[in-house]
Amino acid sequence: MLHIPKRWRLVARFTAALGLAGAITLTGLPGVPVEDASAVPTSAKLRSGTGKRCDTKHLGKTYDKTPSNSGFPTSAGTNFDKWNGDPKNFNYPLPGKAFDGLKAPTAAEKTKALSKDPDPEKNVDAWEAQAKASGNPADKAMEIYARYLSKSRTQSFERWFDKTYIRNEINLNKGASFESRLVKDFQLIGPDWLCEVYVDIFDENGKRIGWRKYDAYNKATKEFNEFKSNSLLRNGQLAQDRIVAKSLPDHTFRYTGAKNFTKGQRDKIDAFNREVEQMRPGKTNQVRGFQRQYNAIPQTKPIRGYSRYDTWFAPGCQGGPAGQVRLAAASNCGTRGPLNDRVNGSGRTLNEAKQIQAEARRLDTRGTLPRGGPGGVDFTTLELRYVGGLAKGKGMQYSMKADMTPDPDENPSWGGQSKMQLASDAMFTWLALTPDKFWVNLNPDEPDRIMDSTFASTDAGRVLLEADLQMKHDFYKAMDPKTDLGKRYWAALPKENGYPCMPGLRNWIEPKPATVREQDGGIYILDAPLALKSTAQKTVTQGPGEPICDPDEAEIKAAQKVIDSMIVPEVEKTINTAPQYADLRRVYTSRIAAEYIRQQDAKKATDFRSIIDSNDVKRWPLRAPNQNWDKNELFQRYRKIYINGEFTYQIDTDHGVQVYIVGGVDFSKQPEQNISRVRFNVENRTLDTTTRTSMQSDDTSYRDTDTLYLGGDSSGDTSGGGGTDPSPTPTPTPTSPQPTGQPTPSGTPTPQPSAGHSGGHTPAPTETPKDPDGDLAHTGSDTPVGLITGIAAAVFAAGAGLVWWMRRRRSATE
Repeated sequence: MLHIPKRWRLVARFTAALGLAGAITLTGLPGVPVEDASAVPTSAKLRSGTGKRCDTKHLGKTYDKTPSNSGFPTSAGTNFDKWNGDPKNFNYPLPGKAFDGLKAPTAAEKTKALSKDPDPEKNVDAWEAQAKASGNPADKAMEIYARYLSKSRTQSFERWFDKTYIRNEINLNKGASFESRLVKDFQLIGPDWLCEVYVDIFDENGKRIGWRKYDAYNKATKEFNEFKSNSLLRNGQLAQDRIVAKSLPDHTFRYTGAKNFTKGQRDKIDAFNREVEQMRPGKTNQVRGFQRQYNAIPQTKPIRGYSRYDTWFAPGCQGGPAGQVRLAAASNCGTRGPLNDRVNGSGRTLNEAKQIQAEARRLDTRGTLPRGGPGGVDFTTLELRYVGGLAKGKGMQYSMKADMTPDPDENPSWGGQSKMQLASDAMFTWLALTPDKFWVNLNPDEPDRIMDSTFASTDAGRVLLEADLQMKHDFYKAMDPKTDLGKRYWAALPKENGYPCMPGLRNWIEPKPATVREQDGGIYILDAPLALKSTAQKTVTQGPGEPICDPDEAEIKAAQKVIDSMIVPEVEKTINTAPQYADLRRVYTSRIAAEYIRQQDAKKATDFRSIIDSNDVKRWPLRAPNQNWDKNELFQRYRKIYINGEFTYQIDTDHGVQVYIVGGVDFSKQPEQNISRVRFNVENRTLDTTTRTSMQSDDTSYRDTDTLYLGGDSSGDTSGGGGTDPSPTPTPTPTSPQPTGQPTPSGTPTPQPSAGHSGGHTPAPTETPKDPDGDLAHTGSDTPVGLITGIAAAVFAAGAGLVWWMRRRRSATE
């Protein structure tokens, strides 16, 4: 028998009653002594005199009455409502973020930071007062150091600053600003609406053992409201809400989120609603959910020498050591932005990502983390989708697109830095090298022409050659006769002496025309598909076994038709969607961005001019863990497979086993089609405003989807800087239309929407952009652009060569 001390058995009783271990520390019950934890929460009561009028608290104005259309949309027959309008922005102050470039204090800085008063708390207060009085960043830095040193900490300074200091500032300011936004947008004004209302929780003896705080409460409807800017509901709070629901049977609940509720969060709302409906026979929809898309814009003004700047996409600071570095340098060097923050906090391994995630959620007392928290962005899908702001001395602005992680709780995404580094390095590689180097070639007859040696020293080149080899595998996997497609393919091939007959093949990947829109002083990359090409070709190098057939021109043509109609589309789809080609797609969108920068620089000098066509890529080398990658080693792997065979397919004949091998990538051409403004607005509504917002908000939704945009810029101006709150102060009788698709039941409040605008720096063209309906910025055609004249067309045609031989093994009886 294992003896469990009584105090721990009591704690277990308490946490089991709330339905969540650790609920004491996470749900508003931090003051319960261990020896009193035997008390099981059994009842709840609204605290007398609790709360402050929402209009006074958030608007600084008191309204005589609550308007009839005050509150959130409430539809009959459902417990969940959703605003169908476009995402909207709200601002919140985050001044401490300007000091994210601070390093751990030196010995001298420690001495100075502790010099004001021997009492640690008084010492912090003294530095805080001095920093406010002087406005000097150096004094604020000392205040931050004093706070860090005021307690014995196990965290490093940088981790404490990122995960505790800034997280606390976000909790305080973002949550309050979101509440204020909702008060304005949904008219939570007048005497009926109170904010920050407390409900006390009691044990069976009537002793108060904790409390539950609600963001808003309507005295007339008796509805408790919880606001979550990340739409993440905490289990401990829901456990407390169940106690409140039992004790206050005439009260209802509503959870409002600024992002799409996940299925898991919807399930929590629905489960609680079912329980309350069972408690209250005849009453329906006692627990409601409401979501309205908002993007939070932190207000931070970077300070050179104190703010962190990263080298990604920064043309002015590409001469440093390999790898991502943090800088506090001249104004022409370094980038800032929400994307940088998310990738820097993503963790380098899955375990590290889980640790970061757990730590962040422990401190996220007000639900202010971005959706999914750390690990919520699927960095494997990260691709560059906007480049602009290329004026001399400004570097550039950028925005990248990514999907949400499907299951961030169990499988958080990680490795954001490496994906960001690859996209940035690839862009500079495409700029530095002349386009005649943008190909790779796995041809068993040409070991000396695998790829340009300079290109081979970069990760962009490595990605292309590895994608070439991967494509070989996927090509012959698609032909596997054990699959339905493979079976139909072999049956459709022309026959020679009873054998399915096909020629040797050269297969390669090349870009399809990218769909782009050039406006707002930049280029939007809307679609960047890749094509798989295939044609017949023979090689001298012999594969395993003996040739099965020697197809004539008619048989070659017939076989190629089958291949093009059945195998090529399947493998092309894989190239454009499968995870194994994510890096290829990532470096290709960087290729499109680089070509746009080339064109703009040709018109007027940019900060990239010294890089373009320099053929110097030493600043963007092969990065760990691929620093020792060798094109020749990969070629030898391929050649061994080609000669010895790798896959054997038993076709339904009496003549033995066939062996197949397959590839090539050609990025020397990169065609673009610039669509019209009308088409852009129709097919990509709000993408322009989403892109601008992405340079300021770390959780920018694209309309009502699980697609995120995240960005930054070289100047640092868009790192949450600036921005105004344009929403008008509500009036008691607003008359605005209900959002599209949202029915308005009789007597239902009708919120007044307003145009979300974050302010801050907005990319703007220096001249009115052209608006053609046809092709613009063509960087590719049937003949690759930029090839050196001396390279013969036949040599280039073989440059992406890949050979496929179909042969059979002799059996021992033949």
